[in-house]
Amino acid sequence: MRLAVLTVDGMFDSGLSAVLDVLAAANALRDDGQMPAPPFDVTVVGTSDMTRTGHGLQLTTTPISDLDTRPEIIVAPAVGLHAPGEVVDIVRAHPVLEWLCVQAGSGSSLAAACSGTFFLGEAGILDGMLATTSWWLGPAFRSRYPTVHLDERLTIAEQDHVTTAGAAFAHIDLALSIVARQSPELGERVARHLLIGDRPSQASFAVPAQLASADPAIKAFERWVRNHLDAPLQINQVAGHIGLSERALQRATAAALGTSPLDFVHEIRIDQATFLLRTTQQSPESVALAVGYTNVSTLRALVRRRRGTTLTELSRGTRR
Repeated sequence: MRLAVLTVDGMFDSGLSAVLDVLAAANALRDDGQMPAPPFDVTVVGTSDMTRTGHGLQLTTTPISDLDTRPEIIVAPAVGLHAPGEVVDIVRAHPVLEWLCVQAGSGSSLAAACSGTFFLGEAGILDGMLATTSWWLGPAFRSRYPTVHLDERLTIAEQDHVTTAGAAFAHIDLALSIVARQSPELGERVARHLLIGDRPSQASFAVPAQLASADPAIKAFERWVRNHLDAPLQINQVAGHIGLSERALQRATAAALGTSPLDFVHEIRIDQATFLLRTTQQSPESVALAVGYTNVSTLRALVRRRRGTTLTELSRGTRR
């Protein structure tokens, strides 16, 4: 299985190493277990014969122009922890975009995590497809690539020949998904040997206040909700308090967050409930009242549905 790991200057060091380590582990365990899955023939490639990572490490790379055969899988690079606007500036008109398009058109499978998904979005490869990205990059991604069916709650999104993954260390999940697609048994062995846990959703990591900063209207909405969290909320009344119609608020949250105002209210309430459960001695019943739910069973059900866990596990910082 010919696989090219694409590198660019300033790329996220641990994203690169995570992908390479998972694939190396898969090759080692394949050889150890006499599994039928083909080995991963990995080539680290770039636009020249050297790439400098975000931490200044110099990598010897194979120039993409020197590749003799088409890679069957290409992993695009992430560019580290940059502000959303900076990520867009980095990928805009980047010299690797044309090569990615050509390879995709020739049948190569593509994969990317974190800000690396912006390379695929900018190249037009994700148009009309399901994808995910880092939860905190979601608003910028949705604005820049409106034809992509973005669901940033997902840790992994797969459609046809393209796989995308969420924030930073989801590179581990991305690489494991590549292994598991070739051999589920080998993927399971790699996960057990490297202690890779199951992370089905990014939702429990998202910070509503940071998501709200993408749009002034949503920021005002988030602030108003937090200041009145223990009170009954009517979306049309909240919209009026911040100078918007209910319809305008619905359009704003849909465009930036891909969700409804009410769903965003639930996220804010769960975020605050998590904080109270972990930092105070309040009972679950008191916490539910403090974040606007008259019945603790409502909070329990929301946490179960949206976080896949219980209030007890949430208070301990346990993630499933």
